[in-house]
Amino acid sequence: MTLNKKQKKQIDALKNKMQRAQQLLNAARKQPDDPTDVPRLEKEVAGYQAEIDKIKEA
Repeated sequence: MTLNKKQKKQIDALKNKMQRAQQLLNAARKQPDDPTDVPRLEKEVAGYQAEIDKIKEA
């Protein structure tokens, strides 16, 4: 299946957000100041990935 321009832009934006969240997650794992950060960021990354998968399936 091919993606149109809008879908490609959405995926690019989500990948950027996911990359930023992944960087924050890695930093939170190295220096756990707030114990709620790691699960929240893991959930955020998973959510972005789910949205990307949903767009690719449509």
